[in-house]
Amino acid sequence: MTMLADARMVTPDGIVDGWVDIDDGRITALGPGDPPRPADRDLGWRWVVPGFVDIHVHGGARAAYMSGHQDQAVLVADLHRRHGTTTTMASLVTGDEAALTRIVTSLAELVDDGLVAGVHLEGPFLAEARCGAHDPALLSEPEPALVERLLQAGHGTIRMVTLAAELPYADDAVRRIVGAGARAAIGHTDATYAQSREAIEAGTTVATHLFNAMRPLHHREPGPVPALLEDERVTVELICDGVHLHPAVVRLAIEAAGPSRVTMVTDAMAAAGAGDGDYVLGELAVRVEDGVARLVEGGAIAGSTLTMDRAFQFVVREAGVAIEDAVRMASANPAALHG
Repeated sequence: MTMLADARMVTPDGIVDGWVDIDDGRITALGPGDPPRPADRDLGWRWVVPGFVDIHVHGGARAAYMSGHQDQAVLVADLHRRHGTTTTMASLVTGDEAALTRIVTSLAELVDDGLVAGVHLEGPFLAEARCGAHDPALLSEPEPALVERLLQAGHGTIRMVTLAAELPYADDAVRRIVGAGARAAIGHTDATYAQSREAIEAGTTVATHLFNAMRPLHHREPGPVPALLEDERVTVELICDGVHLHPAVVRLAIEAAGPSRVTMVTDAMAAAGAGDGDYVLGELAVRVEDGVARLVEGGAIAGSTLTMDRAFQFVVREAGVAIEDAVRMASANPAALHG
């Protein structure tokens, strides 16, 4: 057992200045003031917050979930755990059906073992005009039989599927995804405002990295951004690394949706925790310079090198978000979203 004293803790009941008792890796008790027995460590009033929950992460430590190799998945989860993320969702980029089926089947075993919380298919049902760092040659329409085959390959472990709302079959795909117990997300989309509203009415409840890889806000055709921000049923992802979004845009999104409907994500690729150099995302070559990942061909941003502790610091220090709200966005909201 380990007793920590002089901790500033963020709890469901607010901030508590006091002690926390840990037994075999689990918090067993906490309280205000002096600890009930001598402390093993004095934290000097450092912050203690819940473990982070990252529902959109592709890799880290030079490894990637998309590899389909379980040893690489272990490396990814371990890297992010060392930076405070106790729960990760294994996100996959676009691939052909055979590759995705093989990878999903492999990762399903790790979901059952508890290493990852589920699988997120960020492709292949994306708009070519907004595909970003996804291979456009491998994109597909979400036609019913393909959606069904991929869901079946996951045996219930696919927890989220991102798709472009304007594609043929999109609304039917949303209903099938939700019917399978997963979350449908709008992302990598060139949808109009009306098409986005239709997808939400069909059951979409997540915005995949809001603003990034989607039709931008325009005063005559608003596009997906206001549709996603204004609907109380939608949780919006934000990549808070200072590269994908300016702090003013982060503040704008949080003020529009409210902190209870925002979840921070890293969208991290293999370079997270590994430094600059050459990598791949799916089958596409990526070069990381000064911590920013971009496709070698075309220069599109290719995920991030972010870890959630840095995202947490960014929203507090650069965007001016209160600690309690940062905790909601990094822990409580994504945890509640996926049950």
